[in-house]
Amino acid sequence: MKIRTVLAAVAVAGAFSVTAIAISGVLSKEPVPPAIAEATLWTPDPLAPPRITETNSVRPTLAQADIAFEFRPRPLLTVSPADTSLPSIEPQLVTWSREIASGETLDADLSDAGLDASDRAEIALAIGAEYDLRRLRPGHIITVVSTTDDNPRRVELAVDDGVRIEAVFGEQLAARVLEPDPELVTFAGEAVIESSIFAALDTADIPARFAVDLAQMLGGTVDFRRDLAGGETMRLLWREARDGNKRIGQPELAFAALDIDGSVYEIVWPNDGSGQATIYVDGEVLRVFAQPVEGARLSSVFGRRTHPVYGNVRMHTGVDFAAARGTPVQATAPGRVRFIGRRGGYGRVVEIAHGSDTLTRYAHLSAVPDGLTQGQRVMAGDMIGRVGATGTATGPNLHYEVLVDGRPTDPLSDDRLAEAAEREADDTAALERLREARSLLAERLASEFAQTTTERL
Repeated sequence: MKIRTVLAAVAVAGAFSVTAIAISGVLSKEPVPPAIAEATLWTPDPLAPPRITETNSVRPTLAQADIAFEFRPRPLLTVSPADTSLPSIEPQLVTWSREIASGETLDADLSDAGLDASDRAEIALAIGAEYDLRRLRPGHIITVVSTTDDNPRRVELAVDDGVRIEAVFGEQLAARVLEPDPELVTFAGEAVIESSIFAALDTADIPARFAVDLAQMLGGTVDFRRDLAGGETMRLLWREARDGNKRIGQPELAFAALDIDGSVYEIVWPNDGSGQATIYVDGEVLRVFAQPVEGARLSSVFGRRTHPVYGNVRMHTGVDFAAARGTPVQATAPGRVRFIGRRGGYGRVVEIAHGSDTLTRYAHLSAVPDGLTQGQRVMAGDMIGRVGATGTATGPNLHYEVLVDGRPTDPLSDDRLAEAAEREADDTAALERLREARSLLAERLASEFAQTTTERL
């Protein structure tokens, strides 16, 4: 009885709860807006069936074998040991360079560069095989390229005229000679003499060393101290060997014209290496002259002077031309070789007789050509030796003398050699060379003027 009463009560309570929830749900709903109600009535249009276009193409039928797949395992990528090695790293290099000074040796400079005795000996042997190390002189440049732990890689010796001797360390030490391939360029310039030829050339940015060449050529014809009053015009044409913008060796005069006291003195130097120049006055051949040493510096003139070795005042019986050891020495006029040998303080000497009364002497020579013999006929410009320092000499130079009847005379003022050379000169060819030189000078001066004007604009 009690159980029935409890169940009846639970049923009534549940019915009451359901009724309450239903009533609250109905009362809580708001009316749906008309636009939303209308939107719920939209349905999409039915899709049209796809159109099939008939073509002539045939769709292949795949056979069962066509869709079969075969599994083929690919081999694993193999890496060789060389692929995994690290790249080699070049050691850091250090460059050491020095200009060789007076009294220095190759071995001493290599020692200062940090090289040990064995390396220095190998380098000296290698370079010495290509270049006579006895010809080393101040101004040559030694360059050493080595690692930071002083192991040499390359040694270079820069000597004259852009020539370099290179020793390279590898499996074996190898040496080679590197010579430039210069281009010969012609220049022209004009200068006005106010105080001296040297100062005029320097002011006009023309190689001042040409003053020595002009003094050699005109020393016996023009008195530069007396005849130059100031305001004289000088025009020069010269050649330079160029490797790019770098000059190789020394410049060489090709033509010079000097206006002095109403007369025009002109000199034409040949380009055949003979060194035999022709001097003209007002367009006519005056004389022929050959320089004993091309491009040398006149270091001492004829006359009394203080002797550079003994220190007392003595008569200097010739003129001295300072030049590098081994520079060619040329005969200044045609003649016959009278003597080859040594004469006390003169050292190694060659003497050439020009007729019965005139003789030229070339002293302090380092060498004489093998083919040169006593009694041999030579022409002006022929090489008869090389500059040296044999005998009593303070350094490499040529001592050049002219003796007339056994008595020394000033080589720069005596005309006998010029007369000997003139006897074999061809005036027709000489005048043609003068015309060509004048034309080239005018052309180059016009070109230089046009270039300077353009640069200013």
